[in-house]
Amino acid sequence: MIYLQLFIEYFKIGLFAIGGGLATIPFLQQLADKYDWFTHQELINMIAISESTPGPIGVNMATYVGYQAARIPGAIIAALGLEAPSVIIIVIIAHYFMQFAEQPIVKAGFYGLRPAVTGLIAAAGFEVAKVSLFNLQKYIDTKKILDIFDLKAIILFGILLFLTNKYKKHPIVYLLAAGVVGVIFKFG
Repeated sequence: MIYLQLFIEYFKIGLFAIGGGLATIPFLQQLADKYDWFTHQELINMIAISESTPGPIGVNMATYVGYQAARIPGAIIAALGLEAPSVIIIVIIAHYFMQFAEQPIVKAGFYGLRPAVTGLIAAAGFEVAKVSLFNLQKYIDTKKILDIFDLKAIILFGILLFLTNKYKKHPIVYLLAAGVVGVIFKFG
């Protein structure tokens, strides 16, 4: 039963998460609420791991969750479930696209998808920032307004934002540097 659940849930994510791996994050948040396969905090860790490993982030996260839920068969089934809609849609589009590509309704549809994808990615970024830069639980416990902010994480975020805009290095350089800083200064 778990295998069918994994396949169906990831098939739905693959079908509706248009825009790439980061667009899957809102769907994964709902999945975390629905099943005990992973927590919201583990989702943030999955994003970090998936961003720093080779391959598409969505497939990496599907594989991770599938493995957490049902080991190696679960990892394979979740990844297949995520990719199946794309394969089906691409085969259909490839077959018909050339004859419809210049149709105004097709162009308008693709034009309309761009802001939707941007919104999904922005929502995912907001959720990651909320968990990574703020500590709402500490504020709830202490009722001190300054406890909402994770100052070390915000400072590291600001420094990395500045450095990535000023120096165009490969992202792995910044990920490794942030990991080292986290170990040295005991983030988390």
